[in-house]
Amino acid sequence: MIVTALRILFIALTLLLATIGVHAEGTASVFLEELTWTELKSQVEAGKTTIIVPIGGTEQSGPYMALGKHNVRAKLLAEKIARGLGDALVAPVVAYVPEGAIAPPTSHMRFPGTITVSDDIFEKTLESAARGFKQHGFRDIVLLGDHGGYRADLKIVADTLNREWANTSARAHALPEYYLTTQEDFVQFLESRGYTKDEIGQHAGLADTSLMLALDPHMVRTGQLKTAAKPSAQQGVVGDPRRASAELGQAGVDAVLKNTIDAIKKATARR
Repeated sequence: MIVTALRILFIALTLLLATIGVHAEGTASVFLEELTWTELKSQVEAGKTTIIVPIGGTEQSGPYMALGKHNVRAKLLAEKIARGLGDALVAPVVAYVPEGAIAPPTSHMRFPGTITVSDDIFEKTLESAARGFKQHGFRDIVLLGDHGGYRADLKIVADTLNREWANTSARAHALPEYYLTTQEDFVQFLESRGYTKDEIGQHAGLADTSLMLALDPHMVRTGQLKTAAKPSAQQGVVGDPRRASAELGQAGVDAVLKNTIDAIKKATARR
């Protein structure tokens, strides 16, 4: 009986894994790094000429959210945006961004684990990557920044590239809708539900944490959060994440997707 039961279990697991494999193979990846160069070439030639560059950042987000918050969020949202557009692929996440000075440490660099680079190196990295994408046939390079601290850098990069590409069909885009939706539309939604600005916060508060719970709850220490006292700025938190939820975060995710997809379609439309 035991042997028979084990044999049945083995067959069931084999069928399950086969089903998973078929599903995985049947779902085309939008991530550039998961394609071969021949697959990428074919997709670009078939019309996928928009490349989304998700830009995150490795920084502290208080005691209850992991350091890679921006990187994970940028990648997951970029994938959803690319699939919503239908003619876009997603570049590898840029995880090294300006986060403050090193000596003496400023901003998030005051907390262990945060990684920083200079604005100049950050901008030159994006410029170089964008020129490479243009070389490979992409016509629209969309810089998607999940962090507000380098928005000015993204505009500088896009303006520099567009001056350089003035007589070509390629364009770089530093669209504000992706980030501003989390700071405006989502905040207004939360306020309409009775949450205060102090609770919603600007960093690792209710809004920030809810977005992460909706996208990848493993990044949030929910067990500790439920029993925590109100976090403080000394802990790297501006806001109060204790009532954060995936349900609230999903409303923010939906708004980001709609506004960003609409903005990219408008920006990449050709007369």
